[in-house]
Amino acid sequence: MNLRETLRRYNFSFSKRYGQNFISEPQLLHAIASAGAQSGDTVVEVGAGAGTLTAALCDLGANVTAFEIDERLRPVLEETLAGKNASVIFADVMKYDISNLDLGKYRVVANLPYYITTPVIFRFLYDENLLSLTIMVQKEVAERICASAGTPEYGALSAQMQVMGNVRIVRNVPRSMFYPVPDVDSAVVRLDIAPKAEKEILPTYKKTVAAAFAMRRKTLANNLAAAFGIVKPLAEELAEKVSGNRAARGETLTCEQFIQLSRLIKDGGRAN
Repeated sequence: MNLRETLRRYNFSFSKRYGQNFISEPQLLHAIASAGAQSGDTVVEVGAGAGTLTAALCDLGANVTAFEIDERLRPVLEETLAGKNASVIFADVMKYDISNLDLGKYRVVANLPYYITTPVIFRFLYDENLLSLTIMVQKEVAERICASAGTPEYGALSAQMQVMGNVRIVRNVPRSMFYPVPDVDSAVVRLDIAPKAEKEILPTYKKTVAAAFAMRRKTLANNLAAAFGIVKPLAEELAEKVSGNRAARGETLTCEQFIQLSRLIKDGGRAN
């Protein structure tokens, strides 16, 4: 398929509002699809665009449910996905009740618009039916997701993603591979779901991580005291218990240390 000719034929104009940047290179599309799914998988795609990645997933033998918010792409997708095992839902995935689809266990594969990357990640991240998340994101975001504790890139997104399993960058994608060409390079990140914390602790974990990075200039103890209503001496004891440093900052804690801290907080904040 010649993507540019197809889009011109339907007088399609790209929308900055939706952050539309499409890929048409067949080998790259196959590589991205293969990084996220295989034959027989149920796949949810966010942002079908012109259907190029959707088609590549179908060609692998995946069963694809794709979301697309831009109704103007309906005739384009009817052409590019003709005869493919794909269902396209023209709706905002952030507002759609996915439980109505009865997907069972599924994988997410998507070329995410940069402006909605983090909300989409958290839309799916803690879903019990999610098997893996393979997303193309801005390269800097990919590096943040995979960053180690104590590095400048490490933050709440890193800790939230890493608690849910093994995450890695599987492919870098230069900006020249997109049409139209964006201002930044991209990378494909894959998260295989294998939670490192028990289900019951995850709500506390999410709140603990959010608190730890709420004000990066403040110590972990100060942030915990503000978020959980813990007196500061006890908050300092908790920080020392998990990190060995009463004045530790949130960005120095590993995912495992955040899990330990979350358990202590859920247990009533007892440090001993």
